[in-house]
Amino acid sequence: MPSLVVHYAFVGLVAATVLGAAFDERSLLLSLAVVTVPDVDAFIGLVSPVGHRAATTNLVIPAILGLVLAVDLHLRDESYIRDRWGAYGVRVAWFCVFTYAVGHVLFDMVTGGANLFWPLHDQFYVFRGKLELSSQRGIVQTFVETGSWEAGGDDTPLQSIGNTSTRQMSTGVDPNPGGSGPSDGPVDHVFPVVRGGWQLYLLVTGTLATATRLVLGHELAE
Repeated sequence: MPSLVVHYAFVGLVAATVLGAAFDERSLLLSLAVVTVPDVDAFIGLVSPVGHRAATTNLVIPAILGLVLAVDLHLRDESYIRDRWGAYGVRVAWFCVFTYAVGHVLFDMVTGGANLFWPLHDQFYVFRGKLELSSQRGIVQTFVETGSWEAGGDDTPLQSIGNTSTRQMSTGVDPNPGGSGPSDGPVDHVFPVVRGGWQLYLLVTGTLATATRLVLGHELAE
């Protein structure tokens, strides 16, 4: 499961790529703040069974934010965001919604699982699959099922892995959610930074790309 710093590196890399002229220190810091918010549920899990990767790590919250943003921009006679911050604010606002959903929630879904639709539907999902070229079988992929498909089956890419009553995700804040695990001896609170070569690679390249964009900007030298 990616740590916050890996989320930061990913969001910074995407921001440096797609924000264009709206990319600056302020928009980057706002994006990093937004991608931090879903992990608040690590603390919620200390007092509630609806904890990590559920309470705030879901697609319902960014969907509501996107709806509020769309109403402000397209249904109101005068948009608060557009009038106050112009095109810069509009682009950054939409990017923040994207950051919440894609930069954190869906990223978690493909790297361990997330309760995507809580509280509307209490179920953790993880997305797995493969795509490869075989000299004997041709193109082999398991991301899109061509036969009968039902979310949650063992052979489907989107697999259900329990709900908040049967599964709680451990964190450095709460290593043994729900009192699970050994109770004797001191509890080891582990706060991961990188786990695996791909996370280290993303952390280094994303950080370097973001820093380079901040220094060089988007204008070519004369």
